[in-house]
Formats: sequence, C-alpha cells, structure tokens
Amino acid sequence: MPLNYHHLRYFWAVAHDGNLTRTAQRLNLSQSALSVQIKQLEDRLGHALFERRGRQLHLTEAGRIALDHADAIFSTGQELVATLAGTVRDRKALRVGALATLSRNFQIGFLRPILSRRDVEVILRSGSPAELLEGLATLNLDLVLMNRPPPDDNLTPYETHQIGEQDISIVGTPERLDTDRPIRELLVDQPFILPTTDNSARTAFDAMASRLSVRPQIAAEVDDMAMMRLLAREDIGLALVAPIVVKDELTSGRLKEASEHPRIKETFYAITLRRRFPNPVVQELLDRNAGSAFLG
Repeated sequence: MPLNYHHLRYFWAVAHDGNLTRTAQRLNLSQSALSVQIKQLEDRLGHALFERRGRQLHLTEAGRIALDHADAIFSTGQELVATLAGTVRDRKALRVGALATLSRNFQIGFLRPILSRRDVEVILRSGSPAELLEGLATLNLDLVLMNRPPPDDNLTPYETHQIGEQDISIVGTPERLDTDRPIRELLVDQPFILPTTDNSARTAFDAMASRLSVRPQIAAEVDDMAMMRLLAREDIGLALVAPIVVKDELTSGRLKEASEHPRIKETFYAITLRRRFPNPVVQELLDRNAGSAFLG
C-alpha cells in the first residue's frame, strides 16, 4: 500500500507546531479528524510517531526519522514549484557536468551554439567520473562531458554519444625537441609529461610505447592541461597534448611540435540519461555536434 502524503503532511504540521489543538485550528480541522489522520499514518509505518507527556506531544525515535524525511520531501516540493514558476516560463536550465580535467576549449566549443541564447541558462559543474554519473542518475545533471565512455553494461541507464575528437601531439621547447627525430628515439631519450592513466590519450600513448618496445621516462603525470602546458614551457620534458592547448606557444615558437605524428586522438563523449522526455536543449546540442571534429 503506497504512502498517503496527506497523512504525512498532517503529521509534519503537528510535529512542527508541537500541539495537536493548535494545528487542527490552523488547518481548519477537528482535533479528532487530525488524530485519525496521524493514526492512519502510524498504522501504515508500523510505528508510533508521538508520545504524550502530560499535555505535550513529543516525537518518538520513529517520529524524528519520519520528520527528517518529511522535511526533505516537502522542501523538494517547494523547490519544484519555485523552479517551474521561475525557470520554465522565462529560461530553460541546462545543467552540464564536465570531467575536471577535460579541455576547456572543447567545453566552450561544444556549448557555443547556446551560450548566447537568452532563453537558456547554462549551469556548468566539474567533478570526477563517479560524481558526474551520479549527478545524471539523480537528475541533478542533464548532460555529462567526458573523454572516455562509461562502463558499458545492461545495468547502466546511460546513453553515450561520440561528439568529437582531436589530434594529440608531442611538443617541447626548441632546445629539447628535435622535430625531425622519429618518435621511437624521442621515447627512448627524452622525459615525458603525460596525462594521468584515466585519460584516453594516455591509454593510446602507452599502447604505442608498448608496440615500439619502449618504456618511456615519465617526468610527470598531470591531470590538468594548464599545468601540463606550464611544465612544457619550463622545459621539464616533452608533453603529450593537443596542439590547441599550446596554440599560443606554438605560434610564438616557444614550443615546437614533433614532425612525426603519434597517431593518437582524444575522443569526446556526451553522456545522457535514458529518459522518456529528454531535455530539448540537450538534444539540440547533440544534433549540432554529432560526429564533428574537435570544436576548438
């Protein structure tokens, strides 16, 4: 038998007032009718929610637990009313989660078609893969941007859309990088600044090194592109990055790009929740960006 939320609201009101008579008067009910509603809720839950001490009502342990849940339930209801009253009528909210280490250039490129729209409010959050997927599952996010797909099994309610890719290069200072040297020689002789192992480009790099029977010297493993760019500029080693990340340095000559392309690409994915009524703004973005190259 489902929970009767009318009974729960009556309990919630009495619990906050602390007085059955006063609550009955405020709700324009008889005291006996209010008592019956609460008794029906207690019967449904299988626990007494109040105990009398003289003329005062006190919550039992079960009553305190029920009140915590009732507070959350009715607070969510108030938020729903406020959201629909203020957002649906004026602006559509698009809540996007992005991997904390994901290229900012890619994020802006993907969202650019709607950033200037006055009818859409973009709410952008970053986090770990687990945090982002949880945000999707709890409907706190409409869309998640990642550089690797989530686990593919029948238990996950996610849909994965490949939306772009970009080439990854080996870059370094002119003093360190001989642009004409083969990649294998660079892997043998030079220290490397690499993405962390949860990055798709790093996975491809490790596979390439394995094929060439080389174990590269790793100067640093970095999960932030801005830091990788800085380390490359400081000549800590050769960096495995997308050229767009160091575009200014390549243009000025402060960094150079290896001539032999490592044939590594970083792929970008948009993850959505399977929903009967998907967010139309999300669908518009997916349609615009489907199968595109890097949106830098």
